[in-house]
Amino acid sequence: MNYDGIIIGGGPAGMFAAITAAGRGQKVLLLERNDRLGKKLLITGKGRCNVTNHCPGQEVLQNTPRNGKFLYSAMNAFPPEKAMAFFEEKGCALKTERGNRVFPTTDRSQTVLEALQRELKKSGVIVRTARVLSIEQDENGVIGAATNSGFFEAKKIILATGGASYPTTGSTGDGYKFAKTLGHTIVEPQGSLVPLETAGSDAQDMQGLALKNVAVKLLNPKGKAVYKDFGEMLFTHFGISGPTVLSASAHIGKGEGWKLSIDLKPALEEGKLDDRILRDLDMYQNRSMENALTDLLPRSMIPVVLRRIGVDGSLQANSFTKQNRRALVELLKNFTLEITGKRPVAEAIITSGGVKCGEIDPKTMESKKTCGLYFAGEIIDCDAYTGGFNLQIAWATGVAAGRAVAAQ
Repeated sequence: MNYDGIIIGGGPAGMFAAITAAGRGQKVLLLERNDRLGKKLLITGKGRCNVTNHCPGQEVLQNTPRNGKFLYSAMNAFPPEKAMAFFEEKGCALKTERGNRVFPTTDRSQTVLEALQRELKKSGVIVRTARVLSIEQDENGVIGAATNSGFFEAKKIILATGGASYPTTGSTGDGYKFAKTLGHTIVEPQGSLVPLETAGSDAQDMQGLALKNVAVKLLNPKGKAVYKDFGEMLFTHFGISGPTVLSASAHIGKGEGWKLSIDLKPALEEGKLDDRILRDLDMYQNRSMENALTDLLPRSMIPVVLRRIGVDGSLQANSFTKQNRRALVELLKNFTLEITGKRPVAEAIITSGGVKCGEIDPKTMESKKTCGLYFAGEIIDCDAYTGGFNLQIAWATGVAAGRAVAAQ
């Protein structure tokens, strides 16, 4: 069967591209290998779906450390305010939380997916479950997609197959193979926004502990701070995770010697923190140190902190010296963990790498290598921090590709 356009991949970018093209009168086929659309969308934002970030388009680019400039045209044409308006108009009420993060008022990602599915149906998009085996071309460009359900003809194809993270949701990297076969350079995919592994047993000893309102600094092997953030983090059986850590991970380069410095008490400068510790020691002077710090620190962190400053937990608080106190203040303001590596790309929230941006027209998302081939979403080599920015990239590039397919 012949179509005006085929979209490969039923994630956020693919659905938006399909809705955009079909809404402009195109006969559109959306191919998804899973038995349902938006599997990865359903798990974003811990199942709540951080739809976008309520900020100007320019701010999205500033929060896209990798190839943000490439997105200038697409983000200008479809900034966060337009994404928010789209969902509100489609019956998905939104709310804005800390850090300008936008969520559905239901706190359910299913609400976002249902809005998209209603619009796919309304705009007449034909959705089929099929695994694409190859994209065929002749001397003039693409001619269709070969699948396990047969061959579908179209002279315009949008690749929106996602990256290599969360392969169980369908992001298996097939899109990279198709793009490479059609002449594109693939920047090696690796995890971005990914948990980090740390040296020693400190993180493991605090496994499950979530910290709020901490300041973090990512230090390169020369000791220079290359990224700073404030917010939440989590200790795990392998190291550290949480929003601040995931965003920091996007800045880690090659080589050893990367560290994360955590200010556990960012609201208190050292003098005031020392005063606070003194008050606690006076209040609990007859207790052991492991019980005297319970007002200051989470219980699972106390043994780790005392071990680091060389103090036995059974030491009585009234025997804690000024020198001990000084060491404690310095540690709480600079609790440093040595990073030994990133978790596998399969555990990453987003993939860094993909189709080289220089080979894609930034206004239309069309390939500069193969006529009629377009890209949208995570398959493109650009990725952003947490906060709704990556989904905004999916919406904006999906719209750009969908409009281009309908216009030409």
